[in-house]
Amino acid sequence: MNDSHDAAKADHAQVRNLIMTRVFDAPLALVWKAWSDPDDIRQWWGPKYFTCPSADIDFREGGRSLVCMRAPTEFGGQDMYSTWTYTKIVPMERIEYIHNLADQDGNHVDPAQMGLPADFPQGQLQVITFKALGDNKTELTVTEYGWREGQMMEMSRMGMEQCLDKMAAIFASA
Repeated sequence: MNDSHDAAKADHAQVRNLIMTRVFDAPLALVWKAWSDPDDIRQWWGPKYFTCPSADIDFREGGRSLVCMRAPTEFGGQDMYSTWTYTKIVPMERIEYIHNLADQDGNHVDPAQMGLPADFPQGQLQVITFKALGDNKTELTVTEYGWREGQMMEMSRMGMEQCLDKMAAIFASA
């Protein structure tokens, strides 16, 4: 093999999908609503201590949502926007969307221009699956495709786990 082939093979081997599964003490309809209702999304989007001041949700295949995550003051207080462009929605079963960083108007922004490392993916497929379990429990699986192993992948895992913690708190108070 030549050197460029070996490098490409090694680079490809570092690509991973981030898969997180959580069982909530909530019926399927409530967990589904947490992903489709702007009021619910504003309660859980963003890791611990971050807020979501706005969630403009166009929840339909072909629709695009714009969500804002605000850092706490001690982390700079800046607003960070993302778009979720829905490619497939199977009610109460599956949501597929493409995640991109954006500006406040929903225009895609290159992560490198925001000072993020090169391993932050653009146009990332994310798939959310829902499974009703007995006794008003729901299994939720979040899959983020195409991460390169590294700090940004681990930060995303941590951030989504904290989002899911905040989501669980919504159900606990319902």
